[in-house]
Amino acid sequence: MRLPIYQVDAFTDQLFKGNYAAVVPVPHAISPELMQQIATENNLSETAFVLELGKDHYQIRWFSPVTEIDFCGHATLAAAFVLFSQSDRSELRFTTLEVGDLVVSKQANDWIQMDFPKRPASSVVAPEALFAGLSIAPTLVLRSAQAYFAIYENEQQVKELTTESEQLKKLAPYDVVATAPGTNYDFVSRYFWPANGGDEDPVTGSIHAGLVPYWAEQLGKNQLMAYQASSRGGVLRCELTEDRVLVSGQAKLYLQGEIYLP
Repeated sequence: MRLPIYQVDAFTDQLFKGNYAAVVPVPHAISPELMQQIATENNLSETAFVLELGKDHYQIRWFSPVTEIDFCGHATLAAAFVLFSQSDRSELRFTTLEVGDLVVSKQANDWIQMDFPKRPASSVVAPEALFAGLSIAPTLVLRSAQAYFAIYENEQQVKELTTESEQLKKLAPYDVVATAPGTNYDFVSRYFWPANGGDEDPVTGSIHAGLVPYWAEQLGKNQLMAYQASSRGGVLRCELTEDRVLVSGQAKLYLQGEIYLP
């Protein structure tokens, strides 16, 4: 069996920036074990597997090199980018296992908008492993369904932050996002996920389902521009509605090829 594969840089308009994802359209359902093997072999932040269910309707599943992921934004953006490039369609619906259906639409100037559920963070008593894993103590700690939020006073603290991955692994199944008000953007963040994928994720669309509600309240505005301050960097255009978070990004195709399977 041969499967097509695409590698896309998401949340960027430049190659070698943003977050890399593989997209594998499948003609029929394949086993989670095989999907995990492919994702491990790819060794990218995520591999998205998309299965057509009907007109403009797909199932999507996401795998890091080590586990299946409940919710992934950048690989959804990458998958939509590939599918949009193959037809004149302007809207897609992705059915997921955990977060419901995600509607993705083409926007002007090569932006792609994803409609996410709002996943706010709330106050929590921070475990010792969180403080032990971060070189700079946050001023506030929250937690969403996905990650601990380490809130900092300024962008420089987020950029200078170093981590101890062995400590952060103790927070499983939760990851950690460090965030602060931005200078050129409304807010910045960095995302650490050693328990579920790797030390630092270049750009994490899904966590903005929680970051946007927080910063919208703090900044008193519902339309925000965000920057993920990893070494690759990525830009996200965000909007908070009553119960949804709209996250938009751009993408660039890096390669396409075939997977050869027995």
